[in-house]
Amino acid sequence: MILHPRRGGAALALVCLLAAAPAAAQPDRPEGPSLRVTASGEVRAQPDQAVVDFAVETIAPTAQQAAAENATRMERVIAAVVRAGTPRDRIETRDYMVLPEYEPREVLPGETPRIRGYRVTNTVSATLTQMEGVGSVIDAGLAAGANRIHGVRFSLSDPQRYRAQALANAVQRARADAEALAAALGVRLGMLRDVATLDFQQPIPMMREMMMAGDAAMASTPIQPGEQLVRATVMVVYNIAM
Repeated sequence: MILHPRRGGAALALVCLLAAAPAAAQPDRPEGPSLRVTASGEVRAQPDQAVVDFAVETIAPTAQQAAAENATRMERVIAAVVRAGTPRDRIETRDYMVLPEYEPREVLPGETPRIRGYRVTNTVSATLTQMEGVGSVIDAGLAAGANRIHGVRFSLSDPQRYRAQALANAVQRARADAEALAAALGVRLGMLRDVATLDFQQPIPMMREMMMAGDAAMASTPIQPGEQLVRATVMVVYNIAM
């Protein structure tokens, strides 16, 4: 074999690489029999925050009139929610819509629907951290002019703090299941071969839909947040002792 003086080094390296390739491509040796189990663990926790969606809906002959009236009423709602104990920086606009209102009559072919006014809807979300005060904040918003409550969503501000406990419960359950399976099969568990988390589900917020008109004289709104469920799933693989 003749190598060009300028290319000899590269060619020699290529020959060495090709010679070593079959050994590197050899598959790993079988690891022996194993036992694989999947288990879930869960933790129940009391929610520590709630998000309330306050909406103000106004109708006027013109879009400008409807928007101006809406802005005035929404400012009163926000001020009332702040006075009830919610920091202003935890109140944010969620949705704002301006839509035409048409006359309720049949429109003939080729005829343009006639607009009788405009509807403006402004929705703000308030994040509350005092669970015992959620009902009173809702009452304050309704009394100040909110005519819709689109929902109350309960959640955990830091679900990750419950993740470790849920994972630990899942691992303990997986170990117990593996031991039960091994006993049923008449074998012994060996060393842990592999473990992986399959999922981590965020707690699903509980929502209570309400559509009501504000009334300063109404009874205090009862709110029951319930519990949040944090669940984790693991897959564990054990060697079978020979």
